[in-house]
Amino acid sequence: MLFSLALIPVIVILVFIYAKDKKEKEPKGLLIGLFFAGMATVITALIGEIVGELIFDAIMPYESALKSFLLAMLIVAPAEELGKYMALRLVTWKNKNFNYSYDAIVYAVFVSLGFAALENVGYVYQNGLSTAIIRMFTAVPGHAADAVFMGYFYSRAKYASLTNNKAEYSKNIRRTILIPILTHGIYDGIIFGGLSSGEDLALIGAVLLWIVYVIVLFVFSIITIVKASKNDFCIAYYPQNVQAVYMPTFGGDWLCTCGMTNQLNYCGRCGQMRPVSNVWYCPRCGSASAYNFCGCCGLPRAQYQ
Repeated sequence: MLFSLALIPVIVILVFIYAKDKKEKEPKGLLIGLFFAGMATVITALIGEIVGELIFDAIMPYESALKSFLLAMLIVAPAEELGKYMALRLVTWKNKNFNYSYDAIVYAVFVSLGFAALENVGYVYQNGLSTAIIRMFTAVPGHAADAVFMGYFYSRAKYASLTNNKAEYSKNIRRTILIPILTHGIYDGIIFGGLSSGEDLALIGAVLLWIVYVIVLFVFSIITIVKASKNDFCIAYYPQNVQAVYMPTFGGDWLCTCGMTNQLNYCGRCGQMRPVSNVWYCPRCGSASAYNFCGCCGLPRAQYQ
């Protein structure tokens, strides 16, 4: 029973995230691999946290609310989120299936909930039913929320890389790493600090502040998921330096050389890329583009303005 309770929130969130991928579903083998890669990051996180705690104990030998808050912000959150980012990057950055903007959120959440699943099983077996119920509505969704922000900026970094925009790439990679660390660190830091304060009033205040923060965090993450799913677009690197960003409903059907009629950018039978035709040059930035939007600046084609 405890095992099931530990995994139910993980499964529910993964199904929700997967269902919001409307344009082109990701291969199940890839998603399973990401989930287990996330599990593996528990090891690197434990090593980082143990080393970090030893350093903190040497610098700040006495327990305090400040020490607990800083430990969460500077050690725990970076140790966990950096491991997740490295797993995400190694598995997906050059993967041919990473061709839609929403894909990055799917990938990041599967990695993060691989970590959360293993962590949650450990906490639930150690502390029992009440912990399972509390973490079902807090810690597991919290890991998912951090991953949503990671995936959102990871997608923007990928697009900047494809369009050779080095400034945007650097900015969004920093956001990909730092924003999940910040949201995770605040989540842990508020409650850790309250528990270490040694005062009932301070603990009550920390719990109330933490509840407000969790609600805001979850609301923003859900808004991000809905918007990213609704505005999901295909990023494809075409021959002859043509960049195309377009909604599939505007792209029209095309007949693959294998005989299958397709609507999206890759043939569902053999994987061949949609052929590029009718190239136009953007009057705003001069980029060669295909279909209805400029792949560099997003300007609509003349007939769609």
